Amino acid sequence: MPARTLALVHLRASQINGCAACVDWGTQHATQAGESAERLFAVAAWRDAPHCSAGERAALALAEAATRLSDRPDPVSDAIWDEAARHYDERGLAALVLEIACTNLFNRLNVTTRQRAGGTGG
Repeated sequence: MPARTLALVHLRASQINGCAACVDWGTQHATQAGESAERLFAVAAWRDAPHCSAGERAALALAEAATRLSDRPDPVSDAIWDEAARHYDERGLAALVLEIACTNLFNRLNVTTRQRAGGTGG
């Protein structure tokens, strides 16, 4: 699983959850790892932005679905899962699911305890 993909997934889930600390932390770490500002700015609108590969789009779709579990009766549809599985093997999918889960955990902890951007959240 490419680290850049995991960074985009972290950023998108954190945006959805409104976790300023994790958005800040994720953006800083992604930038330090060589991610471009142009791609980071486009994460919130990844469906309409030309900056993501097909695999990254599949990962972002899975991240959104798994982050917004209560939005629909079948939040992670077979179509979403199957598209991610087309791009990533079992280990990659495991890394992706764990990244989504850990990000959502830290988002909830940071939002609940009112962590601000610029702190040590993430």
